[in-house]
Amino acid sequence: MTHIKVNVDGTIYEDDVEPRLLLVHYLRDRLGLTGTPIGCDTSNCGACTVDLDGATAKSCSVLAVQADGCAVTTVQGLAKDGEWTPLQRAFHEQHGLQCGYCTPGMIMAARDLLRENPHPTAEEVRGALEGNLCRCTGYQNIVRAVLAAAGQQDGSGTQAQAPSGQQVTEEATA
Repeated sequence: MTHIKVNVDGTIYEDDVEPRLLLVHYLRDRLGLTGTPIGCDTSNCGACTVDLDGATAKSCSVLAVQADGCAVTTVQGLAKDGEWTPLQRAFHEQHGLQCGYCTPGMIMAARDLLRENPHPTAEEVRGALEGNLCRCTGYQNIVRAVLAAAGQQDGSGTQAQAPSGQQVTEEATA
């Protein structure tokens, strides 16, 4: 067993863990944070994406011992006092999910994109979400949700003024 100390969603946890325990299993099985799903266990789908010390990481490809001393933010740690973030609200309002399985990973990847590029184009959103797979939606509403969260769409699917002066249209996000 290896002793770890990790800050997860603002709470410090100290545990003894098997050196081979994956971070996703630590979050779900030890801490009860089931909002981070296990999708493929091979880092292909991105459903288990979390923020690890300020960068996205697929928690099925990180050992819990590698997170020792780190700050981990899960999708469950985003909402404050029961209030969703604008990105979470946009996913809901823009129907950026169907079954919801990929949604935590999509939100975490989109959050990382918006942190680095607060006004992305639809093409940049698609590129940033490339490592996250959705089997249901075809990505159109997911891209629309990220653009809405970035303030580039008014939520109705009609044109809204983008910060650069460009028009963002339904066609551009399809």
